[in-house]
Amino acid sequence: MAATLADIAAHAGVSEATVSRVLNDRPGVVAAKRQAVLTALDVLGYERPPRLRRRTGRPVGLVLPEFTNPIYPAFAQALGPNFARRGFTPLVGSQAEGGLHEDEYVEMFVAAGAAGILFVSGRHADSTAPTTRYSELRELGLPLGFVNGFREEIDAPFFSIDDRAGATLAVRHLVAMGHERLGLAPGPETSVPAQRRVEGFRAAVADGLGADAEVAVVHGPLSDDGGGHAGRALLEAGCTGILCGSDLVAVGVLAEARRRGLSVPGDVSVVGFDDSVVARYSWPPLTTVRQPVSTMSIAIADAFVGEMNSVHAQRTEYVFQPELVVRESSGPSPR
Repeated sequence: MAATLADIAAHAGVSEATVSRVLNDRPGVVAAKRQAVLTALDVLGYERPPRLRRRTGRPVGLVLPEFTNPIYPAFAQALGPNFARRGFTPLVGSQAEGGLHEDEYVEMFVAAGAAGILFVSGRHADSTAPTTRYSELRELGLPLGFVNGFREEIDAPFFSIDDRAGATLAVRHLVAMGHERLGLAPGPETSVPAQRRVEGFRAAVADGLGADAEVAVVHGPLSDDGGGHAGRALLEAGCTGILCGSDLVAVGVLAEARRRGLSVPGDVSVVGFDDSVVARYSWPPLTTVRQPVSTMSIAIADAFVGEMNSVHAQRTEYVFQPELVVRESSGPSPR
């Protein structure tokens, strides 16, 4: 063991006596040196003594709709360390096509002893979907939390972006640049966030262009294919300013505009929603409505960890304000 102590001490830049104190979990070692010794153990391939091994936190289930839309893995990435710092380890499930259903993930998480389950834009966001399953889980005493897609009948805290305000910001931006024929591709018709965006969009258009102003709304999936379909309909309707329900939808609209030989933003301005990584690296870079994912994730972790520790959050909707991020995909109206 003397050679081992020497190797660890040399790698960590401390004395062998310090290594011995750390391995025996004795006091008198500053945190930086203790961490240096533990890191040396890991790097050199030595097994930590049982009392020094990393302890995983209590599991918490995190259900995402998919990984294709980058806003959902962004939430998972932001929530992970926030839960970890509070003593919880996320178990992540994604409802990819052909994969497991939300109920199957719930059963897996419950079997794994999850302290609670957080749903991000899941089935609850469909205004026509029944909520009995969530009520049954609450009756079992399982803490639940929901991100976007508020349903008043569910007994749990909700954390949502202000979709109406986001649509309003985008419309005001386009109207200020002279656009008079606006279109919206908000997402599925039964989606709660999409319904709210339609409300905000129509109200902002009426406020900026008058109650008689014509608008075009095309519902569809929050995907690039959905954006391509919506883009065809909205461009054929003569829209020069188009707001999309996600950055991925906006990418589909951009592709359809290019296919028609149109310039963005010369002929048509396109605004996304989310400010995901797609927005920054599309061409042209997207003007978009930013979801404050980092801020939301901190608040979600605080409130939801309280739920799991029997400190109940208010049964209400915590609403977070969006921000308009202006990039090159929007400009003055061609008219």
